[in-house]
Amino acid sequence: MSKHIWTMAALAAALLLAGCTAKKEKVELPILAWYSIPEENISLERFQELKEAGFNVNLSSVGSFDKALASLDYGEQTGVKIVFSCHDMWEDPEGTAAKVKDHPALFGYSLGDEPNNARFPVLADMADRLRSVDPDHVIYVNLFPNYAPDEVLGSTYPEHVRKYIEEVRPPLVSFDFYPVTEDGIRERWWENLEVISRESAAAGLPFWAFALSTSHKPYPIPTMASLRLQFYTDLAYGAQGLQYFTYWNPVPGTWDFHDAPIDLDGNRTPVYDLVKAMNAELQARADIFVGDKVLQVRHTGETVPPGVTPLTDLPEPLTALDTHGKGAVVSLLENGGFRYLMLVNRSLDEGFDYDIAFARKVERVGRDGKAFKVPAKGTQTFHLEEGDCAIFRWK
Repeated sequence: MSKHIWTMAALAAALLLAGCTAKKEKVELPILAWYSIPEENISLERFQELKEAGFNVNLSSVGSFDKALASLDYGEQTGVKIVFSCHDMWEDPEGTAAKVKDHPALFGYSLGDEPNNARFPVLADMADRLRSVDPDHVIYVNLFPNYAPDEVLGSTYPEHVRKYIEEVRPPLVSFDFYPVTEDGIRERWWENLEVISRESAAAGLPFWAFALSTSHKPYPIPTMASLRLQFYTDLAYGAQGLQYFTYWNPVPGTWDFHDAPIDLDGNRTPVYDLVKAMNAELQARADIFVGDKVLQVRHTGETVPPGVTPLTDLPEPLTALDTHGKGAVVSLLENGGFRYLMLVNRSLDEGFDYDIAFARKVERVGRDGKAFKVPAKGTQTFHLEEGDCAIFRWK
């Protein structure tokens, strides 16, 4: 396991921004475009467009080795890492890894999406064959959410996740769960995050999570509030990588996909601009989250979702927190010599005022990443918008 952890540290270092100051390096959150540029559209211009939207990791469905190699070359030119996959990789994993393992844009190898329990031995064998040639890059697999059928999971959801980690031995755990529907928020989402964060931490692994950027029944077109809710909750639970489903609009079939950031004809939609703004906001506060340690996650509200822990005791130096019965995720994080208190509004229907007090001076971190002081004199009242977060820090 230590080898995998070292690999993730090396990859995190590879995502440092160029041109940083000598005093402090600026880190980036890995932000992945899932179902990205189609094979027939791969070009330097399309990768520049992807980078412009704030993505630094790309995962496309590519069959041809030549096109997959072109993606690596364009990724190198634009500063985008590539999760590699092609038909040749499955036919000759060792030979394919030998050809690409030294490419500077390579992030890792994709072994597929949402495998059932019975497929884990196949993935483990494939992962071992790739690692025999290239032990230094990520093996990427994305797991089902906790509402997948029992026959797919093969056991309870925690056992499914644990079995995947033990058998495939990945360097990171990725899962999808799209909580925002036309009928409201699926309440088992927070329980899913509890399981993934707990099992990943027990194995010493980071985890990556998703937000939905392409509408299909029963999922609405995303809004800034829905993207914030998904990503800031992911981060409150300790996610170390963020992913969008999808970047390019898939061809409708079983699902009526529409309003992706890039449509079927290759045109930008309003969602592209929304995603671009969201990514800029996330990166402005990346140094809070990259490499952080989650000390605890609690929930407020008259009722809390299943599988979570209600907030009862306040961590120091917090002396008061009243959300007036409204639901919030309350996360205590540690990173870079600071401790952070993060609140995320669980609702997309309404914002709320909350009262908060600290026993000492603290700072509040704005959306631009800049901190400003909050006086330690009595209770302060702030407003938290729908799906949004508030972040306080102290040393």
